[in-house]
Amino acid sequence: MRQTRDFLRTLGLPTDDTAATSGKRFPDGAQYRVEIPSTEGPDVLDAVLAEADARGVVVHRISQGSGGMLLTDDELATMAATAAGRAIELSLFARPLAGWDIGAMAASAGGAPVAAQARGTEQLVHVLEDVRRTAESGIRSVLITDLGVLKVASAMREAGDLPPELQFKISVQMGLANPASVRIAEDLGADTYNVPTDLSIGQLAALRAATDLPLDVYVEAPDDMGGFVRHFEIAEIVRVAAPVYVKFGLRNAPNIYPSGTHLTGTAVALGRERVRRAQLGLGLLRRYSPDAIASNLPAEGLAVPLTG
Repeated sequence: MRQTRDFLRTLGLPTDDTAATSGKRFPDGAQYRVEIPSTEGPDVLDAVLAEADARGVVVHRISQGSGGMLLTDDELATMAATAAGRAIELSLFARPLAGWDIGAMAASAGGAPVAAQARGTEQLVHVLEDVRRTAESGIRSVLITDLGVLKVASAMREAGDLPPELQFKISVQMGLANPASVRIAEDLGADTYNVPTDLSIGQLAALRAATDLPLDVYVEAPDDMGGFVRHFEIAEIVRVAAPVYVKFGLRNAPNIYPSGTHLTGTAVALGRERVRRAQLGLGLLRRYSPDAIASNLPAEGLAVPLTG
């Protein structure tokens, strides 16, 4: 194996999964920030922020999974204004994708990886149009799962067809899980990368050695992504993966995508519980790594919406 490891070294890639301490940081010098996902609409956003205030949890980023396409113009504007008023990042999924399309493979037993891909030229155009509409509302962060979408969206950003400050947050569903593949996403224009939910501490450290991108790490994963509850590992995750977004999903929770007003009550309850989980997890982080540094708001590098 030595020959292969030596060749990896020539590419500037780690040669093993040693759990080394990361010396990399966010622009403000912080090691970690907090993300609350699945915040599906203005009512859920308000509930999440109210719960965060009540529990003393600083939330840096809010993300959503149903896509800008399932929010009205007024809802987009309301969410953008709320996030801007709190100086937090708001990231909306870029939809639609194959999992919502008429193709059969995404719904088959072996076809799950296809569900997060843009299917054909028309769906590629639709996803990019969703990115464009989201950006026009003032939101400056979108979730991308497909490498082709990332490549074209990056070219659009560079050409001025999308705002230059628009950030591309790579979804966990892209699934790239080794240092060489994550570097491809970085080279194509990714701004942060959500790693698969089941990577070990050593594997996270290897990704950190290969990229300067902030890593988004589920410390509690939804059931359909493994259902892992890794709260006691948060201190180690921050140590090896900084700069890292500590992301609080929720086990034993229904998948509510695509969401809408018929699910608002459920989505609000789930959002509030995610914040409670964040309070629990951050308590363990402070217990086992009291010197770990979090960003204060406002924070440099957050893709805060632009309004007005």
